Amino acid sequence: MNPADFEFISTLLKKRSGLVLTPDKSYLLESRLMPVARKHGMKGLEELIQAVRGASEGPLLVDVTEAMTTNESFFFRDTKPFDMFRDHILPPLLESRGTRKAFRIFCAAASSGQEPYSLAMILKELGAKLDGWRIDIIGTDISTEILNKAKAGRYSQFEVQRGLPIQLLMKYFDKDDEQWQLKQEVRDMVTYKEYNLLGDLTPLGKFDVVFCRNVLIYFDRETKGQVLDSIANLMPEDGTLFLGGAETVLGISERFKPVPEQRGVYGLT
Repeated sequence: MNPADFEFISTLLKKRSGLVLTPDKSYLLESRLMPVARKHGMKGLEELIQAVRGASEGPLLVDVTEAMTTNESFFFRDTKPFDMFRDHILPPLLESRGTRKAFRIFCAAASSGQEPYSLAMILKELGAKLDGWRIDIIGTDISTEILNKAKAGRYSQFEVQRGLPIQLLMKYFDKDDEQWQLKQEVRDMVTYKEYNLLGDLTPLGKFDVVFCRNVLIYFDRETKGQVLDSIANLMPEDGTLFLGGAETVLGISERFKPVPEQRGVYGLT
């Protein structure tokens, strides 16, 4: 791919999704966009890029953007954040919300659904303790295709082996041929919506807990700050934000501060 074409596509992707691609990632563009070219009956990347240059909106631009946004996800990824949520965040949250018996969780860039479903299973394990509670888990992603997979709740043997404890697999999934089907009672706990983190998030409502893990690493500093400010506007004073282990708010946003002794967990300033 020549430098001019790379610059054009990388600028388009940043505008549409916030994704920042450096020139050393040109191989990634080529490997991910060739299937898009074939899907649209094109001979190669040159024809694809020419078509993209002439498009203002439409299925082609959607397919190009979705092909480049990372959809890597697995159950209970990194383990510790989920332990922190269950052991340190959830107990005081249940106490502080005990009068109204309701709270909301936002999973940004939810991909194929493993993160929100992991949280749903943690809550399901509390059993009668949550009787009478209203708990909303909202998962968003920019990709329609990946959200459809999340809604279906069907995973391969490889996918369920990545981080999912065997006891939860046997309890909340049914084997269906070569796939594992998540039970309806767990799927019903999560609502998925197509959303771009660079857009206006306020229609999503307020959230007591936000998971935005392994998302900011793909953005430049300015975009990171913009996204963090948007998330801060969704949270109450005692809200909690989870970021990925390689992410931080330090030097990027003054809206958040680290929670002492809990790596990757932040509260509002």
